Amino acid sequence: MTLEGARERWVRTGGIELCVAEMGDETQPTVILVHGYPDSKEVWSEVAGRLSERFHVVLYDVRGHGRSTAPQPLRGGFTLEKLTDDFLAVADAVSPDRPVHLVGHDWGSVQSWEFVTVKRTEGRIASFTSMSGPSLDHFGHWIKRRVKRPTPRRVGQLLGQGAKSWYVYLLHTPVLPELAWRGPLGKRWPKILQRLEKVPADGYPTPSLPSDAAHGAWLYRDNVRARLSRPRTDAYAHAPVQLVTPLGDAFLSEKLYDELELWAPQLVRRTLPANHWIPRTRPDQLASWITEFVIASEGGRPTPVASGPYADRFGGQLVLVTGAGSGIGRATAYAFAEAGARVVAVDRDAEGAARTAEMSRLIGAPDAWAETVDVSDEQAMEKLAQKVATEYGVVDVLVNNAGIGLSGSFFDTTAEDWRKVLDVNLWGVIHGCRLFGKQMSERGQGGHIVNTASAAAYQPSKALPAYSTSKAAVLMLSECLRAELAGQGIGVSAICPGFVHTNITSTAHFAGVAAEEEKRRQKRTARLYRLRGYPPEKVADAVLRAVVRNQAVVPVTPEARGAHLMSRFAPRALRAIARLEPPL
Repeated sequence: MTLEGARERWVRTGGIELCVAEMGDETQPTVILVHGYPDSKEVWSEVAGRLSERFHVVLYDVRGHGRSTAPQPLRGGFTLEKLTDDFLAVADAVSPDRPVHLVGHDWGSVQSWEFVTVKRTEGRIASFTSMSGPSLDHFGHWIKRRVKRPTPRRVGQLLGQGAKSWYVYLLHTPVLPELAWRGPLGKRWPKILQRLEKVPADGYPTPSLPSDAAHGAWLYRDNVRARLSRPRTDAYAHAPVQLVTPLGDAFLSEKLYDELELWAPQLVRRTLPANHWIPRTRPDQLASWITEFVIASEGGRPTPVASGPYADRFGGQLVLVTGAGSGIGRATAYAFAEAGARVVAVDRDAEGAARTAEMSRLIGAPDAWAETVDVSDEQAMEKLAQKVATEYGVVDVLVNNAGIGLSGSFFDTTAEDWRKVLDVNLWGVIHGCRLFGKQMSERGQGGHIVNTASAAAYQPSKALPAYSTSKAAVLMLSECLRAELAGQGIGVSAICPGFVHTNITSTAHFAGVAAEEEKRRQKRTARLYRLRGYPPEKVADAVLRAVVRNQAVVPVTPEARGAHLMSRFAPRALRAIARLEPPL
């Protein structure tokens, strides 16, 4: 694996030589990416490529890793003090007159916490983005607080993190880690990452892995016990900090960062549903967050701060909503935007989609895009899925909401009427689930699919045979997909609204009547729904809640909940109601 287009240089420091790669325009702010264990700088290749479009990006192999030389002897050659010397040497070489923006993952983050809290680096760091690597000083104080004042909850946190840190104990044993990494473990590690972490099989890690991992064991031996037993009391960050916490990290508990505001007063928190190696599995999302934070730290627009009860859950996630040009789709896009998600607003109405995307950016989305697509067009949907994955990333939450209304008796409904309603209401959902759901599955980091069905899915009506059939099929498709995808961490929810005030009523087709009568019925239906007064924003709230709680079937509105109960416990009564004439 290579860093395409990178410029290499060598920086000498403390008797070793560091291999440094640079990308992007050197006149722009400098972002230095520091890799973790047992990685080399190539772990950042996907993130670096995205960042280099806007910044001067610098990556270097930590001493003893990749193409950088190792200290002799190894013991005592990897202390945090010497790693700080290395960072300053690189920063002085690539950005001598301007502070740099620091990004660290795993042990790259551990050592970067040292860089951003010691006095001699003050003024050299403009911002720090940390992921999957705590400060050893903060960790030491975290342990001491729980040992001195043990409660059942604190003891549980200690035991939980102790179990997650099993590998740290092994790395302190002499010789064995080196033998394992240079032997069977080094050979099997790429497959282990692919299977457990869902890291793409794209040539990573590099061939230097066995020696990198063997040398890197001294990162732990030279630092962990010393710092955890005697943590610094002055480890306060002197630059703004952005903390990115993957919720599925197998090695670090979220609770480690509970008191981080004490040490980092200028702190922005981000979470995402992912495993440990997010530079490889979520490069698009990380690049977006790093870009926002760097721009804000440079005095540009402030870092978007998600609001509402779901801000921690959806901040920075990529959400695609079909039928987002109006009604429930637009309200849902806005709700995710307010929670800090990046939004792709899809609608066949280009102007409506554009308005939704623009407003989403204004109310909190870090970014939002409008895409004009007819969801019933399979080829157009395939092109959309490819474009979204290439330009925006893999979708975290898919909301298949686009739909059309159709009323009329079975014999008044033509074959063409059936095709139209099934093409949009059912096939549009199938296309979305098949294309975007497959991308979620292949990424292997979970996700969620929301399909907008209707209370009509389980409430028969002689006035809505085609519409109800399409929605019943969506409900059953959702149930089947939920069973199939559960083992991959992908949730599926069917949202079943009742009477909601949207423009679907004014555009619904009434089969078997003249054009003038159809307009009269559209106006009357729209007026009845308006008088009902149930806003689409409440459905949007139910959508977000369904994703957070991973709910299977969610009736929305009192009448939808009542009909759902009747479908289970009093189906004969529901069938009797279906025979009544609708008030049109």
